[in-house]
Amino acid sequence: MSCFQTLQDYGLRALGIGERMLPRSDFTLCDQFVLIGSGMLWNIYFGAIAVVIGFVIANGVALAKNSTSTPLRKTAEWFIFIFRGSPLFIQFFFAYFLFLQLKSVSPIFNPLSAAWLGALIVLILNTAAYSAEIFYGALRSIPKGDIEAADAYGLSGWTRFRRIMWPTMMRLAWPSYTNEAIFLFHATTLVFFSGFPAWQQRGDALYYASYFADKTFNPFVPYPILAFYFILLTLVVIGIFGIINTRLNAHLPQEKRRKIRYRPNLIR
Repeated sequence: MSCFQTLQDYGLRALGIGERMLPRSDFTLCDQFVLIGSGMLWNIYFGAIAVVIGFVIANGVALAKNSTSTPLRKTAEWFIFIFRGSPLFIQFFFAYFLFLQLKSVSPIFNPLSAAWLGALIVLILNTAAYSAEIFYGALRSIPKGDIEAADAYGLSGWTRFRRIMWPTMMRLAWPSYTNEAIFLFHATTLVFFSGFPAWQQRGDALYYASYFADKTFNPFVPYPILAFYFILLTLVVIGIFGIINTRLNAHLPQEKRRKIRYRPNLIR
């Protein structure tokens, strides 16, 4: 089988398009590149949607934590503490069994036990908690001079926040938030190893890499391929977030612009 034929048969297999059965023997390098690349579509799906929705939630949680209202502040603090204080793998585990219980209550909860929705909700809440703490720190770091200048121009309330505080908060938080987005995409590899089943063997990149490692008894081919794909994905994320970072700092002198630096974590 040619590599082009393999691409046609398995390029979108993770989405249910193409050959249903996985290759059983005579695995070629092309088979592994194509199938692991196909699984990356799930990692991109989980990461991209979680980043977008989690960003919105994180802004709200950061504002709630900075609120003078005790119930709002305590709710935000506990939300952040729970999701930052427990391992993501355990969050997946408990969420899956919670969703199974809800599924037995009413059929309306059936989609929650599927990875495409249930695992996505966990990722959204997890990244929202981490991002909220980043945004809260940036919110508290806004120079008092900026706020005083806004007051001097007669800006107050929502107008002051939208035009002065929020852009400054984003500018200060963006380098750290970029790292959080990268960690989130890496964390998507936990989805199909944490309880959420892969339906009809339609898993993510790590799922296929593990399949080839088990079948060939040689992990030194599929796992480097997996790492290669994630390095490419990381470069794309850095590029996109770097463009946004440049836009956020466009008004500053060149020497004062904050640059994005990738700082890998040892543990999530």
